Amino acid sequence: MDKHVFKRAKAMVFPRNVIAGHGVIEEVPYVCRDFDLSGQGLIVGGPETMKVAGNLVEELMQDGGYEVQTHETGGATFKNLEPLLEHAKEMDAGFLLAVGGGSKIDLCKMAAKELGKPFISIPTSAAHDGIASGRASMKGDLGPKSVDAVVPMAIIADSAVIVKSPYRLLASGCADVISNSTALMDWEFARRLRNVEFSRSAFALAEYSAQTIIDNAEFIRPNFEESVWIAIRPIIISGVAMSVAGSSRPTSGAEHMFSHALDILYPNESMHGEQCGVGSIMMMYLHGGDWKRIREALKLIGAPTSAKELGLKGDQVVHALTEAHRIRQDRFTILGDNGLTQEAAEQVATITKVV
Repeated sequence: MDKHVFKRAKAMVFPRNVIAGHGVIEEVPYVCRDFDLSGQGLIVGGPETMKVAGNLVEELMQDGGYEVQTHETGGATFKNLEPLLEHAKEMDAGFLLAVGGGSKIDLCKMAAKELGKPFISIPTSAAHDGIASGRASMKGDLGPKSVDAVVPMAIIADSAVIVKSPYRLLASGCADVISNSTALMDWEFARRLRNVEFSRSAFALAEYSAQTIIDNAEFIRPNFEESVWIAIRPIIISGVAMSVAGSSRPTSGAEHMFSHALDILYPNESMHGEQCGVGSIMMMYLHGGDWKRIREALKLIGAPTSAKELGLKGDQVVHALTEAHRIRQDRFTILGDNGLTQEAAEQVATITKVV
């Protein structure tokens, strides 16, 4: 008998149903029925997102014969997770419906994991590519932390709802997906130098997402529902790429480490996707790639391309660049093990017109 029996195994979990387009929010009860979801449903949203879509979802579910309760919450913090879990346990929720932006969806991902219950993602905005991923960005005392959670059973993305959210959110989501461009270069770099685990399929999905946004940047603009239609599919597919890879590697490299450094050093100044977009300009320069193309796409969309547009000072961006390599020392990127010197960081930020 051959002693070298192949034993590798890997689980890939994807959303089982993705519905995107105008008016699709009305499909919520039918999707729940298709999945044979039973028991009471718990609708999770914030004060604003309940007004925008949560109250409608509650009405639709009740008209569809479901008993539901609502839970209003704040951001994706471990502190906010506890009362959500308590509410779900107290009512013996059979499933969760996340109605809101990334933070509400991330909270539901974590709650669904803790409770062992299915959840459906109903985004009211598209500020980053976490709509479809199995990872959640949870904020703690030391800033945001990316943790394993669960993939939504289904995604119902109504473009008529999402277009009503502030355009800055959609622009941020597009910038987050554009930043796949440098995350993928980091992944390929780490594969060559460190032999890290690599997936061609995940690479292709994340690359397709980034290129689709870049190629259509001129058509993505405020108050235009077709912009949501153009952007939402690549944003969702970017999240699926993480499920294929089994990690955030295809969508998170040095540009995300730069963003997380900003979150720790200068919190609440700008949005995650915006920071990743600016970070991607600089990391593309370090890779010797076409950083001007990244910058131009961000400009066309209306996403920040400079420290000033992020609400930051030049020296703050430089500081974050010099600290970025410390964020995930288990993830090898173009920043290497020792990071950038002050002088190198200043040069990168200046040449790319970030400062």
